[in-house]
Amino acid sequence: MATDIHTLEQRYFDSCRRHDVLPNPAILSGFFKADVRKSQNEPCTLEIILEYLKDIDFQPLLEVCMQIGATEIEAVDVRSGTSCMLTGEFALSLMHAIDQKLRVVDLHDSSFGKDFIRNISQRGLMCEVLNLRSSRFRKLNMIGEFKRIHTLNLDYSTSLTSFKEDCFSCMPNLICLSMCETRVGNLWTTIAALSKLPSLAELRFQNWLCCDDTGNSSGSSDQDDKTDFSQLTICSSFGAYGNVVINPDSQILVEDSSDDSEVDFSSQHREYDYLELLSNLVPQLDGEIDLWNEVSFDAFSNQNEEESSAGVLARCTADVSLKYISCHASPICFEKHYRDYMIASLPKLKFLDNLPIRKVDRERATITYSQYFEHLPYGRKHKESVVSILQQREIKASQTRGKTSRHKTSYPSGMSQYFYTRSLCAAKVGSSAWPCLHTLTVSGNHMGDENRSFRPRQFEYHPSISCLMVFGTLDGEIVVVNHENENIVSYIPSFGAMNSVLGLCWLKKYPSKLIAGSDNGSLKLYDIRHMPPSIRGMHYGAGTVTFDEFDQLTSVHVNSTDELFLASGYSKNIALYDINSGRRLQVFADMHKEHINVVKFSNHSPSIFATSSFDQDVKLWDLRQKPIQPCYTASSSKGNVMVCFSPDDHYLLVSAVDNEAFRKTCAILIF
Repeated sequence: MATDIHTLEQRYFDSCRRHDVLPNPAILSGFFKADVRKSQNEPCTLEIILEYLKDIDFQPLLEVCMQIGATEIEAVDVRSGTSCMLTGEFALSLMHAIDQKLRVVDLHDSSFGKDFIRNISQRGLMCEVLNLRSSRFRKLNMIGEFKRIHTLNLDYSTSLTSFKEDCFSCMPNLICLSMCETRVGNLWTTIAALSKLPSLAELRFQNWLCCDDTGNSSGSSDQDDKTDFSQLTICSSFGAYGNVVINPDSQILVEDSSDDSEVDFSSQHREYDYLELLSNLVPQLDGEIDLWNEVSFDAFSNQNEEESSAGVLARCTADVSLKYISCHASPICFEKHYRDYMIASLPKLKFLDNLPIRKVDRERATITYSQYFEHLPYGRKHKESVVSILQQREIKASQTRGKTSRHKTSYPSGMSQYFYTRSLCAAKVGSSAWPCLHTLTVSGNHMGDENRSFRPRQFEYHPSISCLMVFGTLDGEIVVVNHENENIVSYIPSFGAMNSVLGLCWLKKYPSKLIAGSDNGSLKLYDIRHMPPSIRGMHYGAGTVTFDEFDQLTSVHVNSTDELFLASGYSKNIALYDINSGRRLQVFADMHKEHINVVKFSNHSPSIFATSSFDQDVKLWDLRQKPIQPCYTASSSKGNVMVCFSPDDHYLLVSAVDNEAFRKTCAILIF
């Protein structure tokens, strides 16, 4: 027979006497409230508020918690405030002692610190609902045992940016996951982590709220901060919304909130445009929007699945003006095609950001995904084994070995000469969403200065010596390192002449030489053979050529013959320099409508170069035609950041500020 609450309370008194401790009023209040709930035929739940406990209360309460499994108490909720005097190790021991009857755990990491959160992540908990608000962890890695958890709320964890690959593999029963106002922003790695959740039905990275012109809303941030996830259900765990009209003129401001732990952000504020959010939420529709007055989950459930998106999204009476507002959005919500990408990648998801996912949404998401995303490179539909690809290649090679050189090389149907190379690349890329990273540790130890550290700003791999790379720092230093053994090969101090190094380019025919440019316009050619790995014994000026300055410089690039180089910056102009004479030959003015971010020479033609600008254009130029008019122009939807030629110069790869990357074919004539 289960032990009743009064007997359990008496055992708590006995334990306090044995340990010579006064009973804690907060614990006695918890017993009283549990008894009241039982008398009212409500679930008999015991609530433990850690904020009111001290270390001296631990032992008697631990003995009681170890007996709860055999009592009439149905569930135990554990909560903490922003400050707590109880040691984190004791709090964790209490939760583990409750074991199977632990229902809701509501924690704020400022109460216990980083080690407490790390212990939970590694050891796990037997709770059903975990509300964890933390500003200390940057990469989530919950590898402990969380088999009973069905709801995880990480809202306002303002340092959280990403996940370990197997972060959620320990949560097979997780149904609801909320990560509003975090720093999660990578669609690819986020989906790779979430795909490990077989039961996930509700996902939230933002709150969509509706309000009228008077400012009244269906939810508020104050209410949202106090959301009790213990009573969540699949149908309404993250709220239902109605009375919706989109207000595209609104903006949301998300503040950075970080401590001194692991995160460093250069900007304190990030401003988002609602047009980006709404473009993810609602497709462009022709005709008028059919307005709807009151929306509930039941109404959504009874909707005809074939109904248009506009009709489902919003309907209201003509005399009521309401606005549809996103609150506490994480950066991932502003990624292009965010909603469609999530829906297409998580086929079992039923709700996203409080909005239900219908059949028409999935159909649209499938089309969008096929248009703008690739599951694998080169149009591959399924992952392939590297071993099987190599076997196919060897079998094909053995079949064609007896053919003479006069026979034209034949390939299986649809295969080009690059088929196996591309297949291997696709297999390698598809093996993991996370790149294999290795931290490069370079310090002043190699220069005899143990306290010396660098602040890298720009880097460039050597084109022919694979182990070498050069990086420029925010302090104007240039450091050549062997990235395989992390040794400094050459060190060039700023000598007060340079600010942040923004442009670096190796010469191809003279592998010891490089061009460096800084944001104050300084341009120099260095020969690293004359630059030792330490300051001691350096003869500044040996092997150095100084060029005319280029104001507000951002990039430099050398042509294929090492005769010329170009410089661009925060202007519409670029400058052409002669490396042999050290002279500036010409300045080409007004090549774009806005400043030029990057200039690049082609790999094979010494006179062909490309420019990318924030005016949304990428242009191809030829020095032989005195670049007044471009040979070729391509445009993106927003400003362009980077451009580079493919190894054979047949293509240009361009990236833009809206996370867009596109490839353009270019024809280059080399005489």
